[in-house]
Amino acid sequence: MAATNPGFEVIEGGADAPQPAQPDPNKVAIAVIMLGIKTLSARALTAATDLFTLITCGGAWYLWYLTPNPNPQQIAHNSIFALFVLAANWIVRRKA
Repeated sequence: MAATNPGFEVIEGGADAPQPAQPDPNKVAIAVIMLGIKTLSARALTAATDLFTLITCGGAWYLWYLTPNPNPQQIAHNSIFALFVLAANWIVRRKA
């Protein structure tokens, strides 16, 4: 007598058994496109926040670059702008 595996059972059916309905290829294609659009929009948002950080930090660096021999008022002005840039970046990063 053949040994049987208790985890499996023989079910009726074969080539004559009805096959499950196949999904509509157009609906599958639309679902894949929608998933791709959602992924790209999420990546674009991440890239935009990184671009914001790059532009604002570049602006602060350029402001310091334009003042090679700053007086105390210019140092205070540039420092306040740099703090504003840090605060703006902190707010943008906290929301994302």
